[in-house]
Amino acid sequence: MTKKVLIAGFTGAMGQKAVSLVNGLDNFEIAAGLSPVAENNPQKYGLNSNVKVFNQLDEIPVGVADIWIDFTTPSAVYENVKFALTHGMHPVVGTTGLTDEQEVELQKLAKDNHLGGLIAPNFGVSAVLLMKFAQEAAKYFPDVEIIEMHHADKKDAPSGTALSTAKLISQNRPEHQTAPDEVESLKGVRGGDYQGIKIHSVRLPGYIAHEQVLFGAEGEALTIRQDSFDRQSFMSGVKVALEKVDSLNELVVGLENIL
Repeated sequence: MTKKVLIAGFTGAMGQKAVSLVNGLDNFEIAAGLSPVAENNPQKYGLNSNVKVFNQLDEIPVGVADIWIDFTTPSAVYENVKFALTHGMHPVVGTTGLTDEQEVELQKLAKDNHLGGLIAPNFGVSAVLLMKFAQEAAKYFPDVEIIEMHHADKKDAPSGTALSTAKLISQNRPEHQTAPDEVESLKGVRGGDYQGIKIHSVRLPGYIAHEQVLFGAEGEALTIRQDSFDRQSFMSGVKVALEKVDSLNELVVGLENIL
């Protein structure tokens, strides 16, 4: 049975990668695309001529697709996923920017609607491994900081990956504050703070997605780093999500939970 897919944000860089991925998969077909800037000319975006193009949520009819892939913006993702869950579509979400409270609300909505889905801060296997390794290292190195580096067009800071890394580290790390008596002579120079873990965000042209986690201890240091040099690297994770999402019975957060 062929599964129908709607790609939200299909005109963007990640959306176009998702278009190519789904076009090349057996048993999946793109039925629709959502983008506020899209022209009603699906072939312009690598889609078949019969693919429906929508500019707004309220244009999308019930039953148009089985799976909703979301590569949009932080300001749109919550309403998008909410729409998918209330219209019978399993969400596969690569857009970051959801708050903890929004994730909890969406998980409840998924349960109420008997739908599974996936929210992935990062679809790259290297990023998933970085998070798992950092979580383990935090047992032994409570002094830690995170630096994430992304392209200049990224809308949210810190990245969802960096924030997820900090959350995982905090689960294994004893309550701890590094350099509690420091004074910032330039406001914000020490970065954001998640439960005592400093997060620094870099936004520059030429970068795609990179993260390093720095641990320090008396006389030694440990650095864990991952680099994504091409957006195509994320598609292996999206493929796994597409293949498994309709077997999920809840809205799962983190690709590592379905690998």
